[in-house]
Amino acid sequence: MTAEPPATLDGRVVRTKERVLQETYRLMIEGGLSGISVDEVSRRSGVAKTTIYRHWPTRSALVLDACSKLGGPDASPDSGTLADDLSILLGRVADQLNNEAWPSVLPSIIDAAERDPEIAGLHANLHAGHMQPFLAAIAAAKRRGELPEGASAETMVATIVGPLFYRRWFSKEPIDAAFVAEIVKRARP
Repeated sequence: MTAEPPATLDGRVVRTKERVLQETYRLMIEGGLSGISVDEVSRRSGVAKTTIYRHWPTRSALVLDACSKLGGPDASPDSGTLADDLSILLGRVADQLNNEAWPSVLPSIIDAAERDPEIAGLHANLHAGHMQPFLAAIAAAKRRGELPEGASAETMVATIVGPLFYRRWFSKEPIDAAFVAEIVKRARP
């Protein structure tokens, strides 16, 4: 027995939901999660609050859906060496921290995750997804014999990625190609 195909959504519903998600995402970039209210999303999107609540029963549900715009993890590179894989991966993170919405959104997700279990789940999923390519690169390096089997992948990831976040939010120093190259050079257990 085959499942019936999902009902096709009315084009107006799709456009309305997209408008609400776009405004929620813009608010998130402008003021973090604390800057998002259903009243403000309604005002800016022109969509009635009742319509918003019909699709997202809570503010958290709306925020979770809007956070899907932050994108998922990129595929794991397979360059043949750990150093090259880490250069690619760290370059991606550096680009995100220098250019994308992450610098304005991620701190507010981390903060909200301390108090909201739904946001905590979102944060855990985002973190796991974005760190997965690093873990895959380390596992591949172990299979190639570049790293000892006993090397802790989780510790290596923290050691490799941590300096980028430190520079972005604490020291405010540039996250440039030279810094990424230095991290890669030091990335050994």
